Amino acid sequence: MKRNILSIIAGLLWLVQPAFGQSADSVAVVTKSWSVKSIAKGIVWKHGHFEQLFGSHQDVNLVAIDLKKYRRKIRIAADSARLDSTSQIAAAYGAVVAINGGFFDMKNGGSVDFVKVDNQVVNRTRAQTDRADAVLLISRRKTEIQSAASIDYEYNKVPNVMLSGPLLIQDGVAEVLNSNPFNDNRHPRSAFATTADGKLIFVVVDGRNKLSAGMNLDELTKMLGWLGADDAMNLDGGGSSTLYVKGATETGVVNHPSDNKKFDHMGQRPVANIVYVEL
Repeated sequence: MKRNILSIIAGLLWLVQPAFGQSADSVAVVTKSWSVKSIAKGIVWKHGHFEQLFGSHQDVNLVAIDLKKYRRKIRIAADSARLDSTSQIAAAYGAVVAINGGFFDMKNGGSVDFVKVDNQVVNRTRAQTDRADAVLLISRRKTEIQSAASIDYEYNKVPNVMLSGPLLIQDGVAEVLNSNPFNDNRHPRSAFATTADGKLIFVVVDGRNKLSAGMNLDELTKMLGWLGADDAMNLDGGGSSTLYVKGATETGVVNHPSDNKKFDHMGQRPVANIVYVEL
């Protein structure tokens, strides 16, 4: 039995090696004994604390959603001006799981990048940046992540669109990212990923704490690749990074948002939009 398990692990590492490299970090992720809880049939929440990942403590939460079962249940909630915490928005919309969305205007509210919900444009892009180069596209037929340059996302017929980024992985290949402080420095991070076996993954990495350093985007990309991401995009991170699982804690927040500078579930930052799953 032990030999069979080791053979399976070796096979998994061989699969991720060409695109993302085999290393002690990849072994740590692929062989991690995650804390796993089934939220509903086809929705699984996983938590893992790493003593050594990319040379530091890391705390990671993710939710894997079976799109075959929930492709018509993936939703965007957004307001053109108002800001609320991820947990408040999620509770108001009856979400079972949710993650914070794209970048927003902290002073005036609303997203700074294009968002469309149920065929209604909530926000248009306020200023072009090289950061917002990926789109999450949600329809009744499928949920997918695409390069913003590859699709006319403002005028296509997909009813639900969120522009954010940077794009991290496309068709199993890691994107080449620009070198700048946003990409290169470690922060709390949020991301979407889709997998070849039909799952949507919400991922949040805690940061700005001795118990979790956070990741730069190269580290985040590698971890997502080891987790099986075929396509992946970054979201608003820092104090915004929040993962919600209904009933899991007092507020539903399962990670450790950093705005209160404590490693607890209370330090949420008000945001403009979320992506969530309804039952």
